[in-house]
Amino acid sequence: MRQLHSFAGNRWVTGASDGVVLHSAIDGRPVARISSAGLDFAAMAEYARRVGGPALRALTFHQRAILLKQLAHYLLQHKEAFYQLSRETGATRNDSWIDIEGGIGTLFAYSSKSRRELPNGHLYIDGEPEMLSRRGSFVGQHVYTPLQGVALHINAFNFPCWGMLEKLAPTFIAGVPSIVKPASQTAYLTELMVRHIIASGILPEGSLQLICGGVGDLLDYMTCQDAVTFTGSAATGLKLRQHPVLLRHAVRFTMEADSLNASILGPDALPDTPEFDLFVTEVAREMTVKCGQKCTAIRRAIVPRTLAEEVVAALRQRLSQVVIGDPDREEVTMGALASRDQRDEVRQRIAQLARSSEIVYDGAVDPDLRRGMNEAGAFLAPVLLYCERPLTHAEVHEVEAFGPVSTVIPYQDATEAIALANRGQGSLVSSLFTCDDAFARELVYGIGAWHGRILIGNRDCAAESTGHGSPLPGLIHGGPGRAGGGQEMGGVRGVLHYMQCTALQGSPTTLTRITDRWLPGAARLESPVHPFRKHLGQLRIGESILTGRRRVSLEEIEHFAEFSGDKFYAHMDEAAARANPFFEGRVAHGYFIVSAAAGLFVDPAPGPVLANYGLENLRFLTPLSPGDEIQVQFTCKQIIPRETEDYGEVRWDTRVMNQRGELVATYDVLTLVAKQR
Repeated sequence: MRQLHSFAGNRWVTGASDGVVLHSAIDGRPVARISSAGLDFAAMAEYARRVGGPALRALTFHQRAILLKQLAHYLLQHKEAFYQLSRETGATRNDSWIDIEGGIGTLFAYSSKSRRELPNGHLYIDGEPEMLSRRGSFVGQHVYTPLQGVALHINAFNFPCWGMLEKLAPTFIAGVPSIVKPASQTAYLTELMVRHIIASGILPEGSLQLICGGVGDLLDYMTCQDAVTFTGSAATGLKLRQHPVLLRHAVRFTMEADSLNASILGPDALPDTPEFDLFVTEVAREMTVKCGQKCTAIRRAIVPRTLAEEVVAALRQRLSQVVIGDPDREEVTMGALASRDQRDEVRQRIAQLARSSEIVYDGAVDPDLRRGMNEAGAFLAPVLLYCERPLTHAEVHEVEAFGPVSTVIPYQDATEAIALANRGQGSLVSSLFTCDDAFARELVYGIGAWHGRILIGNRDCAAESTGHGSPLPGLIHGGPGRAGGGQEMGGVRGVLHYMQCTALQGSPTTLTRITDRWLPGAARLESPVHPFRKHLGQLRIGESILTGRRRVSLEEIEHFAEFSGDKFYAHMDEAAARANPFFEGRVAHGYFIVSAAAGLFVDPAPGPVLANYGLENLRFLTPLSPGDEIQVQFTCKQIIPRETEDYGEVRWDTRVMNQRGELVATYDVLTLVAKQR
């Protein structure tokens, strides 16, 4: 048995007292002691702000993303140490995969998304500029900058690795240091992973600290520049949310709490359909993966009343195949709850549910299952209940047994299914198994406001579906009401939670220099050298050329129609074109205009420009008639170097005008440009 340490400041610290003994979920052996007594929590917060914050903010989004990827690779190399210790939490190898490699995968995902969707700079630009004046000399632009505080992450016991990493990833990308406080029951696994993170030397000093034990008076030192995230019971979360310091300073607080998630079987999903089998498989899996200790697990299986008997029979048969026992045994498919206290609490919740529901399957009475359940451990066999009258019994919608427990609930029609799903008072996730898209549409419209995520499963997506209970880095994880009202992950949305949105106002030139993105109306830098002849380090935001003019003839329009096959009447039929309210006669194709414009601004010789990889925000504004002329204003809008490549991305503002100076088309041209010749 070892003493867990906290990582405070830049050193490992032992609690001032022996603290609490943590026991193995498998056989009850003492695993570790935990205590945070004596920690200087004020100093931890101050250190994060003084050392960690400036170090992170000195890096660009892409630089932080690369460090995150390096860390993910490093942790993968040491994953077997995590798997070995994860056994003590009661998890099987498959359970641990979700926690360990699922968490590491979140680091990879955020690293990749950040380099694709964020600039290689220090500001995140939100949306297009707002034109605030008639002549365009006064504009507005929303930007995000990192909070200058610390993020305190208070995590739950069921995912000691993933729970930390899924919060650390967006916080780190945002440029904010973290203090992680894992739940004591499984903190020994979190501590082991943090030890490897610190030993790697990859993260800047001060970007991560760890508390093993209670948070003491840390909340007393939170400011408006800090953020607190909490995963756990709604009761504990409510106490934290009401902390006077958090309220006084409007500290950002997000909570992921209890959730009586539902899975709904469509009336079309009869026992001989793939959807019926998918539903039964998913309910059984969510009951047994991590021994049902998942905030996204299915607690309520809502099924057509006419199919309830078949569903119960199928679930009984599936659950009877579960093999409970020591996760080290290859045949074991379900381990133990995280602790005996947790097991006792789940038993109490089952007793509460049984007041209004019938237990239709209890694995504890199966002698084959009981043989694998060490009484010194925290084992509990799956329990399935059936509630005949779910509209009149509140317990099934209010009592959560956080273990291998679920209740089958019958419904009469779609309206009743919606009402039952929403009785959970807010859930992280609901799933729907049906091949009837009209039914799926009705259910989504009816339950969407009460759920953070809805999975629609059927035969078309089954092979690649990640399932009901899998939060993904690119999608928000959270839900309204009982689920806490918070949102985690969601790609860039998760990063922005740790940043401040600010509305900038000023001249386009000034805002261009601040944001490193050219704004319409800003000064242009005229250069005698064509921008395509400059490598990335020579280009400057605002460099621009005004091309010569090209007259567009009717013959060219007809040739383009024949060559492309686009013979839309507005290009080919004078009378039909005149009858169109938008045109005065035949007009040039939009894509011909784009092609002809490229002929005006492209420098054709080999050079630093390596490739054109797309257009964005293309708009056609003024029709171009035969005999009109086009001219292009081509301006370097944004430069995004790629940290690990010998090229970067350049975005060019492209404005096509006619001989009267009217805008014919606007769009961004995206190119890849070499960093050096």
